[in-house]
Amino acid sequence: MDLSAVALQLPADSNLIAGQAHFIKTVEDLAEIVVTTVPGARFGLAFCEASGPCLIRTEGNDPELVEAAAANAGRVAAGHTFFLLLRSAYPINLLNAVKLCPEVARVFCATANPVQALVAGTEQGRGMVGVVDGFSPRGVEDEAARAQRREFLRKIGYKR
Repeated sequence: MDLSAVALQLPADSNLIAGQAHFIKTVEDLAEIVVTTVPGARFGLAFCEASGPCLIRTEGNDPELVEAAAANAGRVAAGHTFFLLLRSAYPINLLNAVKLCPEVARVFCATANPVQALVAGTEQGRGMVGVVDGFSPRGVEDEAARAQRREFLRKIGYKR
């Protein structure tokens, strides 16, 4: 078995939800979740089919994001993985709806950070086994950092 880290590419001002699902219907169901949960969201979605023709299936309303999602899917090349890139929406706005999609087996990450997919390869194919999301901690927050975090969450409207 080979294990490798594959850098995922996020276009400027986009967020990524990456996960694993189990059925070709996933691509249409996730697209419906985006447009019904956050009307006006821009998105690109790619899903790696794991049987039959084994195509990368795509949906979306933003050609740049669709292309980037398909490129990430091609780089990872792991069956039943999906890559959902978002603009004008954040993962927090629809992550629970994505996790409740009947085909979704797991969500590996929801991020705007630099991210690497950890990919295992065997004679049969490839599978995504996890991600490296962002960077390692540099320490524990102090009172000033705690106050800054709390202020930031209120500034962007996620806390009162």
